[in-house]
Amino acid sequence: MLSLAQVVADRTDLGAEDVAILNEIVSEWHLLADLSFSDLICWVPGTDDNEFWAAAQIRPATGPTALEDDVVGEVISYDPEHLVTEAYLSEVVCEAGDNKLQAGVPVDVWAIPIVRNGHCVAVVERHTNQMGVRAPGALEDNYREIADILTDMLWRGDFPYKEGKSSARALASGVPRIGEGIIRITVGGIVSYASPNAVSAYRRLGLQGDLVGEDIAQLTSTLMVGNQPTDEAPGKVIRQQQPATVEVETIRGSVNVKVVPLTDAHGAIGTLLVCRDTTELRRRERQLITKDATIREIHHRVKNNLQTVAALLRLQARRIQSEEGVTALHHAMSRVQAIAIVHEILSQTFDGRVEFDDVMDRLLRHVGDVAASRGKVNARRSGSFGEVAADAATSLSLVLTELCQNAIEHGFQSGSGEVVVTPIRKGSTLRIEVTDNGLGLPDEFDPANTSSLGLSIVETLVSDLHGTFELGPNPDGHGARAVVEIPV
Repeated sequence: MLSLAQVVADRTDLGAEDVAILNEIVSEWHLLADLSFSDLICWVPGTDDNEFWAAAQIRPATGPTALEDDVVGEVISYDPEHLVTEAYLSEVVCEAGDNKLQAGVPVDVWAIPIVRNGHCVAVVERHTNQMGVRAPGALEDNYREIADILTDMLWRGDFPYKEGKSSARALASGVPRIGEGIIRITVGGIVSYASPNAVSAYRRLGLQGDLVGEDIAQLTSTLMVGNQPTDEAPGKVIRQQQPATVEVETIRGSVNVKVVPLTDAHGAIGTLLVCRDTTELRRRERQLITKDATIREIHHRVKNNLQTVAALLRLQARRIQSEEGVTALHHAMSRVQAIAIVHEILSQTFDGRVEFDDVMDRLLRHVGDVAASRGKVNARRSGSFGEVAADAATSLSLVLTELCQNAIEHGFQSGSGEVVVTPIRKGSTLRIEVTDNGLGLPDEFDPANTSSLGLSIVETLVSDLHGTFELGPNPDGHGARAVVEIPV
């Protein structure tokens, strides 16, 4: 389906300010669609004054649609008797009653001109399917009365309004919909009507009786007794009857409340509160927070245990006389510390991904400390790894630890030099080059026939990551280059 911006850009001469007005209308017109049980179409004047193009459309969530097909991109052309044309030219709300037939279905139609800054920028058309009209009742009557008020406000320019002071948490919970519960209050703040879903939502907060006749702001504050009063306190925000979205939360439940001021030509006539029960959503959020904290604590404890193991290996290495045994223990210690570094990073993150640059920099500092006993080796990173999935970070850290240690141990022996780790992201592939300017590989070196434990570990881990591994001469000069490519 075409977007509003596309239709406006391709078919009209409307300016940026006009487009902003239409975007504001479309972002809030679900309220009018649901309250009036109507499909809404936004028609914009074309570059030809005798044409109107359908730029946006919405169907009601509270009743049957009157329009089976999407009409965005369609045109009304040279039809002076069309209701949209009449509303555009007269700049007043026009209605076609008598249950006009559309595809064999009786439909009532209204056309609401959107006059802003002295000119009509669009016409919003309401189509109500009379075949699906719900039986009269308090809920249906209030829906229609409020819909007529919003229609008048839309025509006069009072709706939609710019969102007022709203809490980020409430906005993040999603926009409350009409069917989730409404409360209608007077200018004095007294509840004149509350839908069954709204009453149920407030009972989740601790309400014992009914809502009708209650001062909603005072009631809300009473239910939240014990909460720290602030300028953003829900009771105070509701009392101000200004556009806002707030969350009312007690120890028993939580409700998201959207405040919609209602006006006529003379001023305020009341307020509509649209409610959404977010109790279950908040419960799940708390569970996730608890689970996340538990996982991070586990990573922290694993890191501590691994560091203890590394310390024990270091102590053992000091007591062994065999140089080969000391070397083996130092290698084991480096591998354990590489894993510990990843768990330390994971203990500080809130999702399943790791900023691997931090991991790599810590590994290089560790490799540099090890190399200090042999000679002066500069180990550094050139480029960024970006984020790496947690389940791949441990294996990758071990691979790079082995490659850097091999470069130092075999490339420089007891001499000095430089090791550079260069990560390169290419689409969904991460390529890592580990180069050194040391002695290089022996002439008879064959990676397939090597007995090196380190290289065996690298090949196994890279294979587990569904990647590839190559080891050969440094094409840019002296030394060797190892290349690892893994999918990310």
